[in-house]
Amino acid sequence: MSPRPVPSGRIPGQQGGPVTGGSAAGGSAAGTAAAVSLWRRLWPFRRPALSSAVAALALAGSGVLILRLVQRQTGTTGLLVGLGLALLPLPFVLGALAWLNQTARVPLRHLLFCLAWGACAATTMAILANGWASDFLIAHQGARGETLGAEFATPLIEELAKGAALLVLLLPLRRRHRCEQGRPCAGWRRLLWHWPGPGRPAHFRPAPAGRQRARSSPRTLAAGTVLGGVTACGFAFTENALYLGRAFTADRQARLDAIGQGGAPSLRDFDGTVHTFVLRALLSPFAHPLFTALTGLGLAITLTTGRRWLARLGAPAGALLAMGLHGVWNAAAGLGTDGFLLVYGLVMVPCFAALVSFAVWAQTRRTRQPSRPG
Repeated sequence: MSPRPVPSGRIPGQQGGPVTGGSAAGGSAAGTAAAVSLWRRLWPFRRPALSSAVAALALAGSGVLILRLVQRQTGTTGLLVGLGLALLPLPFVLGALAWLNQTARVPLRHLLFCLAWGACAATTMAILANGWASDFLIAHQGARGETLGAEFATPLIEELAKGAALLVLLLPLRRRHRCEQGRPCAGWRRLLWHWPGPGRPAHFRPAPAGRQRARSSPRTLAAGTVLGGVTACGFAFTENALYLGRAFTADRQARLDAIGQGGAPSLRDFDGTVHTFVLRALLSPFAHPLFTALTGLGLAITLTTGRRWLARLGAPAGALLAMGLHGVWNAAAGLGTDGFLLVYGLVMVPCFAALVSFAVWAQTRRTRQPSRPG
C-alpha cells in the first residue's frame, strides 16, 4: 500500500504546489515553473528602483500633458496666475494631513507619489474622460446631459481616477504572510478564502511599537485617510489652477473690451477671479481631500478589519460615499447662493467636522497608547 501524500500547506492552484502525474507531466510542470520564475525575475516591477523610475517617467509625461491641456484653456498668462493662486491654500491642507500622518506613518515616497498622481495622472484622466462623457451626454440628452454630467458622471470619473492611486500602491502586495495554519495569505487573498475564524488570530498583526516600520498600504484607518487626502490635494491643486486661470483670462478679456469701449479700468474687472478664489481656495480647500479620504478610509477598513462582511463592504462603500458627497457638492453649485450655503452648512461642514474629530481621535489614541518593549 503506497504512503499517503504529505500536504504541501499551499492554497489549491497556487504555484509551487505538489506536482502529480508521470515524468512527462512532471517535466512540463517543471519547465512551466522555470519559465514563470524567469519571467518574474525579468519583470521590471520586481525591482523597486526600476519600477520607481517607470512611475516617475509616467507621472512626468502626464504632468507635461496636463500643463498643455490647461494652457490651451487658460493661455500662458492665465496658467501662471492660476498656478500661483492655487498654491496658496495647499500648505494648509498638506500641513493638516502631515499632522495626521504622525499617526498613520505613511512613507514620504508614497505621499509624493500620491500627490503627483493627483496633480498629474488623475487630472489628465479626469479632463479627458469628463470631456468625452459631457459630449456624449449632451448629444443624447441635450441640456439635461450637462446636469447629468456634473452631478453623476464627473464624481464617478474623478473619484475613480483619484482612488486608482491607492490601488497602485496596493498592487505590490506580493508578500505572503504566514498565518496560523502555515498557509501564505496575501492582502486581497484573505478576502476570498482562508479567513481567520473564531479564536484564531488575524493575518495582519501589529508589530511591536519599537519595530514598526512605515508601510505603503493602509494598515490603519489614519493611513488610508492620509493617502486619499494627499492624492486629492494634488488633484485640487491642478483643478484650481484650471478654474482660476479660466476666470482670470475671462476677466482680462472683459477688461480689455471695456477699455476698447472707453470704459475706465477698475479692480471690479477681476470679480470673477476673486469669486472663484474665495469659493475654491477659502471656502472649500478641504472638499476634494474630504471626498477621497472616504475612499481611503473604506480601503483601510477592508485591509484591517477582522470581519469578512465588513472587509467586503468597506472599499465599495467608501468609494460610493465619496462619489455621492462629490455629486451633492457639484449639484449645490446650481442651486444659487442660498442653496449653496444651505448645502455647505448642512452637509459639508458636518462631514468636515467628522473628519477632524476622527483625526483628533486617532492622534489622541496614538499618544495614549503605552509603548511596548521591542
